[in-house]
Amino acid sequence: MLRLALKMLMGDRAKYAGLIFGITFTSFLVTFAFSYFCGFMTRGFALIAENPVANVWVMDPAVESPEQTINLPDSALNRVRSIEGVNAAWPLALSTAVARFPNGRFQPFQVICADDATLAGVPALKDGASPAMLRAPDAVIVDPGGTDGKLETPILKSDQWPSGEPHLNAPTRELAVGDELLINDRRVLIRARSDALPRYPPLPLLYTTFPNCARILLPEPHLLTFVLATAAPGVFPSDLAARIHDRTGLKARSSEDFKADTVRWFLINSEDVGDIAAMLSLAMSVGFGVTGVMLYMFTNESLKQYAVLKAMGASSRLLLTMILAQAGLCALLGTGLGLGLCGIVGQLAIDQANYPFRMMWFTPVVGAVMVLLVSLVAAAISARPVLKLEPGVVFAGR
Repeated sequence: MLRLALKMLMGDRAKYAGLIFGITFTSFLVTFAFSYFCGFMTRGFALIAENPVANVWVMDPAVESPEQTINLPDSALNRVRSIEGVNAAWPLALSTAVARFPNGRFQPFQVICADDATLAGVPALKDGASPAMLRAPDAVIVDPGGTDGKLETPILKSDQWPSGEPHLNAPTRELAVGDELLINDRRVLIRARSDALPRYPPLPLLYTTFPNCARILLPEPHLLTFVLATAAPGVFPSDLAARIHDRTGLKARSSEDFKADTVRWFLINSEDVGDIAAMLSLAMSVGFGVTGVMLYMFTNESLKQYAVLKAMGASSRLLLTMILAQAGLCALLGTGLGLGLCGIVGQLAIDQANYPFRMMWFTPVVGAVMVLLVSLVAAAISARPVLKLEPGVVFAGR
């Protein structure tokens, strides 16, 4: 009987294709939305992931994520270093500066100041460059930070550092080693390009040391934003974080806890969460609409065949099983097609537009669960007229 049910479904090719399309679209959109969510969440804590050596992050008690920070007193570093269980501690500072390009165009950068002694916090560099070059005066490392076309400098020397009007429409190329930028009327020299993790929201990155930061940034009472610490052998990061908080009054979080805090902060404050909710609502609405309507139309047009089967002794349970088998086949095929399409589109989005897409293990599971829900609801709506069907309609000429 199940084989008969599937033959009935495939016999109406138009409605069969419509069912597959509706479920494929639902599977694709739900999985893509959750993969986008995972992508921008992981980019949101890219600074934490970029410093895997640090077990514990120490910050002002009001800080909830690397996206919004306030600086610490300079004494915080030594206070953390003095606590039992701290194997090593080093400073990290975040700031924002507007850099002017040689053609007169300007661009905001996130400035990341690393410890000049250890250079901890500097990501891997391209072309085998050494981070030690940052110790030179006014040396910086730049990275697009998930942006596209933001690091462009004029090709021609005649278009650089104009004394008159800016040459904003001059032909450009990507910044390279040896180029210069102007930050707060101080020239900085690009010594390397980095392979830093993309950020969310996207923003070009500029890495340098604390002494260079003090020279190029506007004067601030304090420059220190985070103290990064590693736990001594045998000390758990969460225990060390609690100890630092008790002794200093500062907020201290293990790396994993700080990542969770950042995700929670984005859930509350990011407008993209609302966009994802709208995308999921659209996916479910299309899924329920297309799948439910198409399956109901198919079932309604097949009432005569179901009546014949019921007159021949088929139970309501058997007929319900047939409808569920039809919905299940469409769900299985549509889920597979949707996941495959999502993987292809997501990879293209990453390669072509550096899109924050990350398909984690649970995103296909969520997509499959949503498709299952849509299919069950569609089957339940379609089964109602079949279960109430009287076999006598066959002999009544209907």
